[in-house]
Amino acid sequence: MNNKRVTIYDLAKAINLSPSYISKALNNHPSVGDKMKEKVRKAAKDLNYKHNSYAANLRMGISKTIGVIVPHINKSFFSELIAGIEEVCFEHDYGLIICQSQESYEKECRAIDTLIRQNVDGILISVSAETNSSEHLQNIINHDTILIQIDRFIENFNSYKVTNDNEKLAYNATMHLINQGYQNIVFLGWTEQLTIDQLRKRGYLQAMKTSGLTSHIYDNAIQKDKTKEIITLLLSSNTPPDAFLTFSDEQALCVLQVANSLGIKVPQELGIIGSGNDILTEITTPTLSAVNQKSIEIGRKAANLYFEILAGKNDNPVEIKEEIIQAEIIGRESTAKNS
Repeated sequence: MNNKRVTIYDLAKAINLSPSYISKALNNHPSVGDKMKEKVRKAAKDLNYKHNSYAANLRMGISKTIGVIVPHINKSFFSELIAGIEEVCFEHDYGLIICQSQESYEKECRAIDTLIRQNVDGILISVSAETNSSEHLQNIINHDTILIQIDRFIENFNSYKVTNDNEKLAYNATMHLINQGYQNIVFLGWTEQLTIDQLRKRGYLQAMKTSGLTSHIYDNAIQKDKTKEIITLLLSSNTPPDAFLTFSDEQALCVLQVANSLGIKVPQELGIIGSGNDILTEITTPTLSAVNQKSIEIGRKAANLYFEILAGKNDNPVEIKEEIIQAEIIGRESTAKNS
């Protein structure tokens, strides 16, 4: 057959049987005798025939494929989230198509269109920094495709969600800094468009208010150069902060780099706590405290929720709900002022 992929029609022609009969034999249909099944399987092996499960699934009205859209696939939080999803999908013999938006609303919309055209059975999405509309998410539901928002989400859009309690994690992280003796604490945000950024601000503000401290919030620290510029200005001012709570571990690493360049001692003069618990936080000097958002667990929970929804789609529909994964504070050297 040269390098051409062997089809069921090639196999049928080779052993002089109909394609439908070949299909029954390969699928262990009771109407086909054991000797004939063995003959067909041997011929399939000899001719290197591979069953086209994708086409077979489509004939049954499913693709056994889930689409996943994340802002970045090369950041540990999202790669671990994807790993959690894949782990559960593997158990259910499902495949994944992974797309990244690179924080672009336009790319996110294109990814959704691509996945819908690929007939995926469900889409799990963590929205981009630019996303401020839910129209493209409604498009998923309009195509009778299961939608689950993971980690980042649009608050007022009615869909399944799996995320952290972002207000609580920011409150706990701020209180961790306060309990270590820090008082002039800056919250370094991401973008006001993200619901989880707004929720974390609320948690930070509540902790500062409860402790009788003045709050300081700086947003839109997305690009690394912009982030370093904000941090440098703050640490070089007449009343520099003595601690940073950052939206991401990347920002926390930037704080540490700028502090080192200015000769500021961490944690004696400056406390730092990030979010995500990237593996790099364990190997810096000093090591960085972080909020462990349990990204693998978020991925597993989202995938399990998908299969729960799928199982109840016809007879026992699962009520739309939000699943909360509780984060934990990992205290390391960068906040050990009182230790």
